[in-house]
Amino acid sequence: MKRILFVDDERNVLDGIRRMMHGDRGHWEMKYAVGGEEALRAFDGGDGFDVIVSDMLMPGVNGVELLQTVRERYPNTARLILSGYAENALAAKAATVAHQLVSKPCVASDLRAVIERVCTLQDVLRTPELRAVVSKIDKLPSLSETYIALTRVLENPSVCIRKVARIIESDIAMSAKILQLVNGAFFGPAQKVTQIEPAIEYLGLDTIRNLALTSEVFTVFKPDRRFPSALFTEMQAHSRWSAAIVNTFDLQRNDRDVAAVSSLLHDIGHLILAAKMPDCFSQIQERVAREHCRTFEAEEQLLGVSHAEIGAYLLGLWGIDDHVVEAIAHHHHPTRFVHAKLDPTVAVYLADLLTHEIEEHPGDPNGQQLIEAERAELRTLGVMDRYASLRENAERYCEQLT
Repeated sequence: MKRILFVDDERNVLDGIRRMMHGDRGHWEMKYAVGGEEALRAFDGGDGFDVIVSDMLMPGVNGVELLQTVRERYPNTARLILSGYAENALAAKAATVAHQLVSKPCVASDLRAVIERVCTLQDVLRTPELRAVVSKIDKLPSLSETYIALTRVLENPSVCIRKVARIIESDIAMSAKILQLVNGAFFGPAQKVTQIEPAIEYLGLDTIRNLALTSEVFTVFKPDRRFPSALFTEMQAHSRWSAAIVNTFDLQRNDRDVAAVSSLLHDIGHLILAAKMPDCFSQIQERVAREHCRTFEAEEQLLGVSHAEIGAYLLGLWGIDDHVVEAIAHHHHPTRFVHAKLDPTVAVYLADLLTHEIEEHPGDPNGQQLIEAERAELRTLGVMDRYASLRENAERYCEQLT
């Protein structure tokens, strides 16, 4: 049974939460702590918690400080802020330690849904050690040229949103963080946002400037010496081309938006491994070179999961749209479940595959060099007979963009 800790400095607020969550007492084991100090005593006393839900403004140890401590000492615990305080600067600070921000007052069904989703995600990464590493991540590093380009354009007070969006879209880490912030209750609209430009419109350029210039939300990537810097430039380029190729597919508008941002972020798990687990990332690269296997196969052999599940887990904790998380989690195994049509999960798989094939086998329009496992996936998905036309459309579209 999952264990949830609710924290607030006002006892009557905790009593209200207790009444609101009364119907879930058989589903979760729930504890309540008055203030940050009491919450830490509950942890230090040996009680482990799967989720902590804390107020932000509290005397003594406030919500941000509390979650900072929990992140360091108990990284397996998912961290949520539940607060009615929505000042942008503090909310941005809270986003560096909380996986999600939930505004109060909120109804029981909304809070229950957030907690349920987090608990479900914890089961995706069954290895506690791996889950602990990913859960501690508050930000991911960006390429230095992207960060420099962003800070330069933001120095212009009349810069247009589209120009800022194009820079952010070129960077996996920045894109993910912007989507996390805009989909948090303090900033975001009633519905999930899955596109970068609308996300920046909601946040506003003043908030983006604050995030880029005066906060620690964005950082510059400093790769391990074992990895050539070109590896990460190529990773970013692959993601951008995959997102572009989605535009050639016959998708409904909402599915296209989800598929595009999912393709942009589909390899964010690689960045997590490289930035946070460099030894493991190095072992994976060595196994790929030695055994000539696919990267995700080497990851599954070493870790039990691949970068797909790792990336999806973090984005799910960050509150990114469920459909995006699903598409990323299954983009190497789209046939794990049945697809009635060309949906975002299938689209991300195809865009990823086509991007690799166009780059690695430029003279193979009919897919003669596809390995049998890829052919089997395409046949099961019902698109093997359309592969040549899908590739032709993708190549033509990419040529127009270059």
